[in-house]
Amino acid sequence: MSHSHSNLVYMANQIGKFFQSQGHDKEVAGVADHIKKFWDPRMRKAIFAHLDAGGAGLDPNVLEALASLKAAGVKAY
Repeated sequence: MSHSHSNLVYMANQIGKFFQSQGHDKEVAGVADHIKKFWDPRMRKAIFAHLDAGGAGLDPNVLEALASLKAAGVKAY
């Protein structure tokens, strides 16, 4: 995992931890919403590439949130 990917994994997992107390469904939705609204296209492109490469280090609910963004057609650009 590259240094930039490890930083993004850390950041995504921290967002997940913030929403964790709200339960699974709200955590997944909260992570997805935050990344969609606040991550710039380069960050989304890099985390989607990391997801496509297996998503090493991502918490399960964060993986689910990122997969839901991709399935919904959220673009990295």
